[in-house]
Formats: sequence, structure tokens, C-alpha cells
Amino acid sequence: MTKNNLSYRIGTINDIEQLQELAIIANGQFQSVFTPDNWEIFNGNLQDRQKLIDVLKIAKCFICLDSDKIIGVAYIIPSGNPTDLFKTDWSYIRKVAVHPKYRGQSISKTLTKMCIDHATQSNEKTIALHTSEFMDAARHIYESLGFKVLKEIPPLFGKKYWLYTLDLN
Repeated sequence: MTKNNLSYRIGTINDIEQLQELAIIANGQFQSVFTPDNWEIFNGNLQDRQKLIDVLKIAKCFICLDSDKIIGVAYIIPSGNPTDLFKTDWSYIRKVAVHPKYRGQSISKTLTKMCIDHATQSNEKTIALHTSEFMDAARHIYESLGFKVLKEIPPLFGKKYWLYTLDLN
């Protein structure tokens, strides 16, 4: 695939079908790293459209398109939306995904930079994210953009995960 037809824009609820399809395709590569039971849970989360709708309600969604097909996505959730993992005063990046046929074209890095730029323009102080031992390419991208490991968090789906932060001050 070539970079020539790629464009970027804000994603909306109108993109929900393609966004969910992309999440399922992009994360399918990880099936072999999970036990069957953990894959069923992980994949079940990807299949749950309401979970994606809930993220879209609070996040800014950045997408990459090849013509009119969504082939990359990243979500930045503003501060004020704490979870068990993310503090109230943190914004955080979720669900970065790129279609397997388009990997190696810096799409994830570009989408992550768009999230960082948006957070900076929104006067956020800290961006957080979590990633796992089986997401080597993602960890490399995040570290190259200045994210630092804050701590290892309890395993998810039987795998190691780390919490990363980027100070925007």
C-alpha cells in the first residue's frame, strides 16, 4: 500500500462500523499470544460495539484513511475521565490500531502525535497510556515519542502490561 492516498481526519460516531471492523482486524494478530479463554475475553471486548460507542462519546478520535477506508485510529480521552488505571488529571490514549496491510508506514506514530498535539492544545499536563509485552512495535513508538514507563500494572489477559506517561509541561 502506498502513502499517496492516505489522509487524516477526526473520526465520529458515523464511522463506528469501520472503527469496530478495524479494531477486530488489527488486533487479530494477537490471538496466538493468548490462551483460548483470554482471547475469548479480549476479542469479546473488541466485538462489543457499546464499549466503542462509550469511548467515542468522551474521546477525540483521529483516523487515517486510504481513500474512504479507515485503516488507522487512535483515541485521546481528556482529563476528568478517571479510571482505575488513569488519574483524574491525566488525559490518556486508547485503542491505537492500524490495519495489518498498512503497517510500517508510520501511521501509528502519526496518529499518536496527533493525540499529543491535541492534548497540548487542550492544555493537558500529562498523557498516559498502557501497553503490553506483546505490543513491541507500539512500545517502540511510544518510547520514541518520549513516553516513559511509570510502573508495571497487574497483568491483563494473563500478560504483562505497563503504564506509560508523557509530561507535557
